[in-house]
Amino acid sequence: MPLSYPPGTLAEHQACRTAAVVFDVSHLGTVRVEGPGALESLQRSLTNDLAKIEPGRCQYTHLLGEDGSVLDDIIVWWLDDERFDVMPNASNTDRVVAALSQAGVTATDVTSTRAILAIQGPSARRMLSAVMPEAAAVGRFRVKKFDFDGTDCLAAGTGYTGEDGVELAIPVERASEAWRAVTSVGIEPAGLGARDTLRLEAGLPLHGHELGAGITTLNAGLGWVIGWDKGDFTGRDALVAQRERGVAPLLVGLRTNSRRPPRADQRVMSGLTDVGVVSSGNFSPTLGVGIAMAFVHPGITVGSVVHIDDGRGGTTPAHVVAVPFVGKQR
Repeated sequence: MPLSYPPGTLAEHQACRTAAVVFDVSHLGTVRVEGPGALESLQRSLTNDLAKIEPGRCQYTHLLGEDGSVLDDIIVWWLDDERFDVMPNASNTDRVVAALSQAGVTATDVTSTRAILAIQGPSARRMLSAVMPEAAAVGRFRVKKFDFDGTDCLAAGTGYTGEDGVELAIPVERASEAWRAVTSVGIEPAGLGARDTLRLEAGLPLHGHELGAGITTLNAGLGWVIGWDKGDFTGRDALVAQRERGVAPLLVGLRTNSRRPPRADQRVMSGLTDVGVVSSGNFSPTLGVGIAMAFVHPGITVGSVVHIDDGRGGTTPAHVVAVPFVGKQR
């Protein structure tokens, strides 16, 4: 996927917020877990509780190290009783396969066999229905098979923009045809630049920034993806200990009054005191100002005023705000 297509990142971002775009995210991973015991193995390996859902549903979850660090954040597509497609971030596929295999899970990397097209935006389903009506009808956080011109494919009601949408898993030999079909109805291609500004406006974490080494699920404010009552899973003891002693630092949103975008690794100051660090920052095309997510001291809460140090002797004032920065544009 390129950084942008000829219209540019701002136009692609706006198209997603007002109509529909398609991202080719085939570089993301698909790890197939199947067979007797697949459910129990994933329950021991991942944070969320799959017992809360059922076949035909999707679930956001984390894979942790023993210290509670988030090795990856994952969407699980539960396809049938004994088949799960675990969807890791691109660079973490080998790590996820290794971690699951070490935990006794039969995990197979099938990334090279399919393409993933993410159709996102308030008009995504309506426009997609002209060429793939079965796929367009999939429910939010549900997954189902559909037929594309005689080929079995998968559609999931998931995405990474804060908008409604559908993600399609297409056998790789039919990927070009699927792309042409989707774009033929006016769904605009979009690149990595828009994908990042969209997910940041939606307050969605990015591995390597809001999640990763030394960052737990609790640091990132994502405690809702922990199945505390389901039994043991990798990293649970570390999370329990962190919860008992108090979670610090914590992830918050920052909104400036300037168009200058905050950037990752810039320090966050309260007066003369260093209180945290920016994890992701960019210009918000929707709001017209700089926005960021940052890990800060627990005393810095919504409504606080801080300053972002640009590292060159200048600072930018910012308000601590709740995320998402931008809601669905409908």
